[in-house]
Amino acid sequence: MTRRSRWIACAGPFLFPWGEAGSRRVYGLVASLAAAGYDVVVAGGGPEPRTMTPLPGVDGPGSVSHIGLAEKPPPEAGPLGSSIQTLLRWGQRTVRWLDAQPTKPSHVLVHGGQAQYMFHLQRWCRRNNVPLIVDVVDWFNGRYVRGGYLGPLHASMKLAMHYYYPRCDGVIAISSYLEAHYRRAGMPILRVPPTLDVKNLTVDARPTVDDSYPLTLVYAGNPHGNKKDLLGTVIEAVGRVQRDGASIELQIYGPTLGEVRNLFDGRSLPDGVRCLGRVPQAEVASALQGADFSVLIRRPERATDAGFSTKFCESLASGTPVIANLTSDMGRYLRPNREGLICRDHTLAEVTEAFRAAARLSGEQRGLMRQAARSQALESFDYRAYAEPLGRFFRHWD
Repeated sequence: MTRRSRWIACAGPFLFPWGEAGSRRVYGLVASLAAAGYDVVVAGGGPEPRTMTPLPGVDGPGSVSHIGLAEKPPPEAGPLGSSIQTLLRWGQRTVRWLDAQPTKPSHVLVHGGQAQYMFHLQRWCRRNNVPLIVDVVDWFNGRYVRGGYLGPLHASMKLAMHYYYPRCDGVIAISSYLEAHYRRAGMPILRVPPTLDVKNLTVDARPTVDDSYPLTLVYAGNPHGNKKDLLGTVIEAVGRVQRDGASIELQIYGPTLGEVRNLFDGRSLPDGVRCLGRVPQAEVASALQGADFSVLIRRPERATDAGFSTKFCESLASGTPVIANLTSDMGRYLRPNREGLICRDHTLAEVTEAFRAAARLSGEQRGLMRQAARSQALESFDYRAYAEPLGRFFRHWD
């Protein structure tokens, strides 16, 4: 039997190596595969780079290179051009690129693209006898996508989830919810949470916080694009705790001041709520490290339980404990009064009580939580921890 080549093609309409949540997810997976000894080529959706370019900074005997295939519609395409490309042509450029390679990959790993990508890639993989592995990170909900439940994007997502994904050769699932769902289909499956380069993330050593310092909370994200985040509830809770006499500050990164006020029904924001706008992804870690806690309050529903917040992992990696209600698999990694504080549910009363508990903590207690958060991230979210299981999973088809 002829041994397969040892390079993996990773494809999808995501920006790489940075630019969106999917970028960070893919970076963690391909870094793990490189650490397992595979050479990985990421065929991303952006226009750059136009030629194969090595990605530095990845540990392991393998390597990561990337190329942009411009599958993602450019901003100047407009609504009609974007719809034609995403609904009719997604995946075609990737298949042409695969055909042009001098040797076939040992595997194709796909992230995103829904039914359109899956249609083209499944045909190519079957024709060329190459196993197709899909990375599944969401249970799509029509209320959160453009066009709603009756729109073509939601239909494409549902078709991918229920028809194309179960017909792949294997699944990488971001959560135990998705793992259980696709395991029922009887296919090879591996659960891998969001991962990143925790080991090489520089964490500033903070001295023990003076008890008189204000409690600093941080939210980083886009509550308009991700309606699962209940930022309005967080702001209301901050106002209530301030009225109790506690010194508390909430720093909001991502939305503009106007967008935040709209979430707060147009009312004036409480004192201490600071809207700092968008910052480059590389600066998010610094913003997190400057806070005592990050805050992640989400509506409990199937879409939330099936996904897994990258922000949660990034916060622990930065040594910043988290205040959150438990959704998805967070309960595996967030222990009460260790890596953070747990809200019993997502209601205003419970979030307010969690903030009051945080304000009562001493500087020493906050410092111990920071250490526990960082330790948990090194053990659970560093990409190197998944090199062996991912390598073993992909060798199933060698």
